[in-house]
Amino acid sequence: MTLPLIPNATARRLFLDRHALAGPPVGPAKGVALAELIDRIGFVQLDSISTVERAHNMILWSRRGSFRPEALARLHDRDRALWEHVTHDASVLPMATFGHWKHRFARDRDRLVERWTGWQKPGFHEKFDEVLKRVADGGPVSSADVGEDEARSKGGWWEWHPSKAALEYLWRVGELSVSRRDNFRKVYDLTERVIPAAARAFSPTVEETVDWACRSALDRLGFATGGELAAYWAAISPIEAKVWTQQALARGDVVEVGVEGADGSLRKALAWPDTLAEVPPEPPSRLRILSPFDPALRDRKRAEHLFGFRYRIEIFVPEPKRVFGYYVFPVLEGARIVGRIDAKAFRDAGVLRVAAYWPEPGQKLGKQRKARLEAELERLARFAGCERVEFAEGWERASVPDPHR
Repeated sequence: MTLPLIPNATARRLFLDRHALAGPPVGPAKGVALAELIDRIGFVQLDSISTVERAHNMILWSRRGSFRPEALARLHDRDRALWEHVTHDASVLPMATFGHWKHRFARDRDRLVERWTGWQKPGFHEKFDEVLKRVADGGPVSSADVGEDEARSKGGWWEWHPSKAALEYLWRVGELSVSRRDNFRKVYDLTERVIPAAARAFSPTVEETVDWACRSALDRLGFATGGELAAYWAAISPIEAKVWTQQALARGDVVEVGVEGADGSLRKALAWPDTLAEVPPEPPSRLRILSPFDPALRDRKRAEHLFGFRYRIEIFVPEPKRVFGYYVFPVLEGARIVGRIDAKAFRDAGVLRVAAYWPEPGQKLGKQRKARLEAELERLARFAGCERVEFAEGWERASVPDPHR
């Protein structure tokens, strides 16, 4: 049987529309409007790297040019419209999702103790009661406030001191929640003092959470495989998503479609029947400089299929072996990824410095596109607290180098 086809151009526009990248980046960007934007894209990944601006701030700025970081902090810290936990990585999520994480909390209780005991110093789990009492009696704490008598390390998560590991564990299983961040350091408090009572009272069944996770993921992706549905929130297992897709197909709730890739290849996916009749909008031609962790690009395989855009973070690649640079930003124009740019904010000097720009194959940096890029860089510089943009000698590169070299 021949599957209904979603042509590549339509698939790209549909996907970008779902991720709030198909319209001009204008409109209000605080309060209810910002909360609705985050709900539309599902969640916003948090990241500490601020080469230009931190990922979560760039994700929201690329969709609303008036966005300012304090608006996100206010929604989370004061209004409690958002909460922080782990999807595929640390993220802020709409408060309405909290109840669906209860099954993940329960699942992780024994699993994480067993896993972490393998790398953590023995006895970290013996700190649970001590840490909980410290928070209950003394209020919010960060990792710097606990385990004062324990050896500290400058290493990664595998060298956390026991009380830090206990804090993180208690957060992962829902007994503690992130109250706020101070200079990006998590500050933890008892969950009942952070998460509103209505959100805590919502206790869906496992079946209800699986149904919500798959339906809400498909709403935000437009079309997806069972694996992509499971990975979207990372709140359910691939097996649970597979069972859901089989049942949804049998009921006729979803249909199988063929999604054309940038190279003409087809991939089988699921979609709502109404999606096939949808005419997604054509995004504006202005350029947007995206965070490497933008939700539209987070799934690297999906991005490569839809946009022909192969991207790998090179933060941990030794400098001589990097193909591009430490932290390179994708550049979106309309419904295409047209390039990638190596830029860094030097706030003390008030300058955003551009080291290189590589056009994607078949996408030249002509006069008009260059003018749009420079205009976007000026906007980005202001957002990053810089007064001007500087370009390194030879910043215009001929083309994307071979990523397999």
